[in-house]
Amino acid sequence: MLKQDIKNASTGALKSGDEFSLSVLRMLLASISTREKDKRYKISKTKPDIKEEDLVKESELSDEEVIETVTSEIKKRKDAIALYEQGNRQELADKEKKEIEVLKKYLPEQLSEGEVKKLIEDAINKTGAKEMKDMGKVMAELNPKVKGKADSGEVSKIVKSLLTK
Repeated sequence: MLKQDIKNASTGALKSGDEFSLSVLRMLLASISTREKDKRYKISKTKPDIKEEDLVKESELSDEEVIETVTSEIKKRKDAIALYEQGNRQELADKEKKEIEVLKKYLPEQLSEGEVKKLIEDAINKTGAKEMKDMGKVMAELNPKVKGKADSGEVSKIVKSLLTK
């Protein structure tokens, strides 16, 4: 499981003295833990009679949910980079970029721009989209195929450019 891989990498970073990777991985594990607690709370509300050990098992994040968490953390850093660069704080932007590199190790292999364009073109043809108001249909068709494998912001830009031709 992906969560276990992250825990193992955290332990490895601790043993090797890699303070930077250790701090990034601990932050990621904290984020995963928070999502699991939220999930546990929601489950406990819908199933009040559930046993504690069953609740813990049910609330564990799947690999797909862990990937969503990693993607979310990367997005936070990209937003921070833009703000740091806007404020002329390049050293902080560089630190965020290094954190993204550590986090990217836990994402599935990313699709190339060509692969993304082909998927988008297929989705446009399948949905019969012709203009910008059809973008939602195209994105709904695309999301399961590109989730975690491509930056959704970049996918959105390409869809917009193809629909406004």
